[in-house]
Amino acid sequence: METVRKEILPGVWLTALRSDKFKTGCLSINLLTQLDRETASMNAVIPYVLRRGSRYHTDMESIASALDGLYGSYIEPVVRKIGEIQCIGFVASFADDKYLPEGSNVFESVAGLCGEMLLTPNTKGGLLLPSYVESEKEKLLENIRSRINDKRSYALSRLIEQMCCYEPFSVARYGTEETAESIYYQKLSKHYRSLLAESPVEIFYCGSLDAEKCADILTDALSGMPRGEINYDIGTDIRMNSVDDGVRVFEDRLAVTQGKLVMGYRLGDCMENPDFAAIYVFNAVYGGCVTSKLFMNVRERLSLCYYASSGVDIHKGLMFISSGVDFEKFDDAKAEIIAQLEAVKNGDISDEELNAAKKSVASDLRAMMDSQFNLDGFYLSNAIGGLEFDPMELAALVESVSRDDVVSVARSLVPDAVYFLRGNDDEEVESDEA
Repeated sequence: METVRKEILPGVWLTALRSDKFKTGCLSINLLTQLDRETASMNAVIPYVLRRGSRYHTDMESIASALDGLYGSYIEPVVRKIGEIQCIGFVASFADDKYLPEGSNVFESVAGLCGEMLLTPNTKGGLLLPSYVESEKEKLLENIRSRINDKRSYALSRLIEQMCCYEPFSVARYGTEETAESIYYQKLSKHYRSLLAESPVEIFYCGSLDAEKCADILTDALSGMPRGEINYDIGTDIRMNSVDDGVRVFEDRLAVTQGKLVMGYRLGDCMENPDFAAIYVFNAVYGGCVTSKLFMNVRERLSLCYYASSGVDIHKGLMFISSGVDFEKFDDAKAEIIAQLEAVKNGDISDEELNAAKKSVASDLRAMMDSQFNLDGFYLSNAIGGLEFDPMELAALVESVSRDDVVSVARSLVPDAVYFLRGNDDEEVESDEA
């Protein structure tokens, strides 16, 4: 794949991957803004409101009809949280022009429709339509409220909220119920206009079109984008140490039959000059794959958990350990999770464990080359983090990670917080095997 990155408009950057591998093309347009409790819900609802109708395609039926005429293309709203950056916009999939009759120009039409939806929404008196805003606001509220239905992700989100309570990272990508309820069309219209004028924009394209032609089409499609004083002063603050001297403990009680134990760590000093390949391999050795210490020991050998895994956020410099545990096994599971981390710190890593971890991480990275949407997420993450490697280059770095590199990452970790989700002793409880 040939990768080109260029600025096509002030503050609007295109990452174009030319590839003949896929019969479809992928396009995403992302407005970047600082994650903030007061604006996160407004940001999150905007692409859904814009998707409801534009000046020339005034409702969803009209948009759907236009997309059907483009060989079944689709354009969907997208809301992402990368570190402490909120990314909102659209992602599109469409038949690649290379495999269509000459003159189809599907990409140009899809890009034009994306630009139309983003820049010229259906309005009345210059304001977003109240009925569209209210409808999407209710859907957003339903989405926020439904997070409690998945106890595994709910427990992780509750740890993040409390562990990072002094940091923007505590805010979920859809914001909070309280701020979502305060959305109304006049306020949202004003916020939408300022977002268009001030946000840096990241565009990703993957398909057979060469980068220059792609850039010309997108420049034309977005030529009406207002550009004011662009807010480049956005980013993610990385805290090296825990908030308190000791590990903070949080607890909730709900009508559940299975407890959730979630533990949060700061990656610590290794984030001063991070070796991402080593961090990913460490995570795989410890709890990030089926050959990890958490899976093989805490879950399989000792049967202390229904599941136990770890994950890292390289943008924020955090590691989280999630597990499903019987209530009476909380202490034993927590002790063994910590013991397995100590084993990694002490270099108790067999050649088989290290090689399996590296193979797992490298395989996942190379598999990204088979998915345009995974590539979209990878390159957006890179753009926000100021990184320049591609998945294949990172996979090669992973394969050169040593045992000492893994140990160094493990020894850098700082424990910060523990969260327990316990039962509330009610007779009627929810089933939560996940």
